Amino acid sequence: MLGMAGLIVSLGLLIFLTMRGINIIIAAIISSVLIALTGGLNLEKAMMEQYMTGFTGYFASWFLIFLAGAIFGKVMEDTGAADSIANWVKTKFGAKHAVLAVVAACAIMTYGGVSLFVVGFSVYPIAVSLFRQSNTPHRFIPAAMVFGSVSFTMTSPYSPEIQNIIPTQFFHTTPGAGGWIGILIGIVIAVSGSLYLTRAVQKAKANGETFSLPYRHGGISNAAANEIAAATEAGEGAENRPLPNVVFALLPLIIVIVSLNVLAKFISSTSAGVVSLVLGIILCWILNFKFIRKFWEALASGAQDALVAAANTCAVVGFGSVAKNVPAFQTAVDALVHIPGPDLLGLALGVTLICGMTGSASGGLGIALPILAPIYMAKGLDPGAMHRVATLASGGLDSLPHNGYIVTTIRAVCHETHERTYKPIFVLSVLIPLIGMFLAVILYTIF
Repeated sequence: MLGMAGLIVSLGLLIFLTMRGINIIIAAIISSVLIALTGGLNLEKAMMEQYMTGFTGYFASWFLIFLAGAIFGKVMEDTGAADSIANWVKTKFGAKHAVLAVVAACAIMTYGGVSLFVVGFSVYPIAVSLFRQSNTPHRFIPAAMVFGSVSFTMTSPYSPEIQNIIPTQFFHTTPGAGGWIGILIGIVIAVSGSLYLTRAVQKAKANGETFSLPYRHGGISNAAANEIAAATEAGEGAENRPLPNVVFALLPLIIVIVSLNVLAKFISSTSAGVVSLVLGIILCWILNFKFIRKFWEALASGAQDALVAAANTCAVVGFGSVAKNVPAFQTAVDALVHIPGPDLLGLALGVTLICGMTGSASGGLGIALPILAPIYMAKGLDPGAMHRVATLASGGLDSLPHNGYIVTTIRAVCHETHERTYKPIFVLSVLIPLIGMFLAVILYTIF
């Protein structure tokens, strides 16, 4: 009983500390110490061996993907390619369809392999400009950005996002695993989410909401409000800045997707992911050479971002490595494995619960799949179905309020508050993806 209580309390502590703004590495270490003490583990062995093995193992496996992805995003940002795409979408959709324009801009770039955080900072000024022109409530910008960035792009077949790459290592699949069912679920999530978001915005406008800033509700400081005003000017002036032709901006994204899925047939998906992102970087430089502003700075900034992102994820994986050695953890896994219903249901629930506890899709996959994949592979299930279900499961409960990308998008990028913005985010990035996950389990079981 003490071990189970310790497991629950330590997970709750991890969530609480991250929501309070405590650095995830510090929060993970504190939570790991607590779970080791309550779970009857030797503290020295738990931290020096189990924690560090999980930390360094994940780093060794995935750092090059983090590095290539972060640098690719920075190169797209430095050359103005990201701004070119965002501005092109703004022009095509117009202020009348501001919400869907933001979703589309984020989706195009993230599905093309651009780092989430680069996408966020690139699209936000365009979003502010569009939302102000259409008098759409500012509080919906985080929801539109999160929905376009993670809800269907990172979980759909052929995506170069790491959440779609990690399962290939455990199920011996390729990024396109899951077939037509995976594509169908991605479309269902995209369409249903777009309909919900459009309706939610229309309802808010009908209730008299306007493009109001959160500081009027005590949410942010005047300094942050000034940053929002500056973003408005940046978005309105984006078309006046010298930017690459949108075709040359989009081609690097296309080469990343195509090369990843072609190369994955001949080499490991991890290697294919690194190579495809490097090709995207080189092509972006070649096509947009005259727009390069800070060549070495983009490399250095990308490397620094990769280190931070990878270390944060590794810290969560290290926590999971300690947790899985606690007897209570194995009890919980056994309960999931033997849950009534389709075999894929236990895999789906196991992955999504662990991702929710850690607040990280990639970190949760890094903890869950080494434990669950061998169990379900032994059952003889279709590897492609397991890959897609695991990827979809990683995109559900991971987006609870303590998720790093959610916190960054709401607070740092949009200068908003959880109170004003999180409800539509929950529906778009938690509820709808979970429905998609359960639908996938049903379809893969039938077909």
